[in-house]
Amino acid sequence: MIISKIKRALTNKEEGIDGILVTIGLCIIALVLCVVMKDALAELIKNITGAMSVKAQQILTGAYLVRL
Repeated sequence: MIISKIKRALTNKEEGIDGILVTIGLCIIALVLCVVMKDALAELIKNITGAMSVKAQQILTGAYLVRL
């Protein structure tokens, strides 16, 4: 009886603590990635918006029809 109580006490875990720890860990990783990749993300956004602006200007002026 005592041994079974000891086994139950050793194997008993709080159910919600694992999920909380995983969530906190993922948030920390996301924050670190944002800080590290800030410059790369800014450059990527500039490239995408620049390409979209050029394409929009081509569509508005009809320049894209010449290439077809």
